[in-house]
Amino acid sequence: MDIKNFIDNQECIPLSGLWLENVNPAIGQVYGEIPNSGADDVEKAYQAAVAAFESWSVTTVEQRSKIMLKIADLIDESLEELAAAESKDNGKPLSLARRIDIPRASSNFRFFGHAITQFATKTHETTGKNTINYTLRKPLGVVGCISPWNLPLYLFTWKIAPALAAGNCVVAKPSEVTPLTAYLLGDIVKKAGLPPGVLNIVHGLGGSCGQAIVAHPGIKAISFTGGTSTGAHIAATAAPMFKKLSLELGGKNPNIIFADCDYDKMMDTTVRSSFANQGQICLCGSRILVEQSLYEKFKADFVKRVQELRIGPPDHPDTQVGAVVSAAHRDKIETYFAEAKNNPAHDNASSVDAYNILCGGKRQVVQGHENGFYLQPTVIEVNSNYCRLNQEEIFGPVVTLMPFKNEAHALELANGTQYGLSASLWTNDLSRTMRLTDKLEAGIVWVNTWLNRDLRTPFGGVKNSGVGREGGFNALEFFTEPKNVCIEY
Repeated sequence: MDIKNFIDNQECIPLSGLWLENVNPAIGQVYGEIPNSGADDVEKAYQAAVAAFESWSVTTVEQRSKIMLKIADLIDESLEELAAAESKDNGKPLSLARRIDIPRASSNFRFFGHAITQFATKTHETTGKNTINYTLRKPLGVVGCISPWNLPLYLFTWKIAPALAAGNCVVAKPSEVTPLTAYLLGDIVKKAGLPPGVLNIVHGLGGSCGQAIVAHPGIKAISFTGGTSTGAHIAATAAPMFKKLSLELGGKNPNIIFADCDYDKMMDTTVRSSFANQGQICLCGSRILVEQSLYEKFKADFVKRVQELRIGPPDHPDTQVGAVVSAAHRDKIETYFAEAKNNPAHDNASSVDAYNILCGGKRQVVQGHENGFYLQPTVIEVNSNYCRLNQEEIFGPVVTLMPFKNEAHALELANGTQYGLSASLWTNDLSRTMRLTDKLEAGIVWVNTWLNRDLRTPFGGVKNSGVGREGGFNALEFFTEPKNVCIEY
């Protein structure tokens, strides 16, 4: 299957004539090609967006809302096709794509289709001075959206929906690893009546296509989700050009479990928060911290539950853990397995970095899919919060376990990384909840739940987990520029 760029509501081959292979991770085989686009393709998309902006920016809120809601409806109608494409492209279980990824994509368009109708301007009357100030929110112009491979359509639409709703035109680059659903979205937005040039989708590598978007002098803002090192590079490129930046970056999220928790609910959720989407979600609880008195019981029960997870082909209805996204990503994750195997705790009891692999740590061979990129869900006991496995974002089916002594120790461990995206806290002590949620260094804290999202709330991290907030009116504010008008009468 050959994927093409979507520019000015037309499918386009790359101007260079260069292509990239697209691989199905479940079977490890090439099933199509995508454009290896460069600066010329980005320029073509930009010119289409500039031409469209003059009319799109002045369409009524009602018109934009109607198109957004129509896109949402068409995504719902294409649920099965899009879910199958997402599963094939990413390696995730079809059931997960059907239940989470595609419904959330339609929800993103539906939410911002409604939200833009409630995005009000502000007026301030200065009494005694006969003065009125009113603040308008104007669309920026042409903006760039760059999305990752782990939740392809989910996060692609999370960016482009508010940008379009606010009246901008978009040049967007999905991940070159998972381009299929973004390609299919082009036909959907065209059917929904989105005018030519308003959304342009350009496929290619981050270092060429993505860099061309970031460095383009006419693109006013960049919304990016991905790795922290790439985010730093984008900031270094875009900041001197005074572009607006929204960077949702990495995470090394603590899952803090106290002995007074609802144990069964905690266990069910912790298994899910550890290995959902093969652990390839920036919000997964990859560092599990357990109160000392509960630690041995939790460890035994958790390992047993993890070993029972069913690894298999993404399209099998019983599959709970599918393939990781690529051979390169599989190989990267395996370097952490090697780290743990080369520094076993029983041989290096005094070592700062000593590990005990409780389960997993190997490739999984799936019958009929022997060339697929499958890894066993892996649980590793560590003796230091400052070891590599606790400090680096692995982004795979790997979690670490550590006990903590008391509340202060738990807080020290939880905050002891460069990241600060999310945290989960399991306790039924209200006073403890209030103390810890105040002190945890994270943009999102879940208490007795995980991945429980309200699209009205701000989403983003602190420290090296990013800059800015997405979601709700925060996203609409990012994609608009305030203009204050002062009138004396």
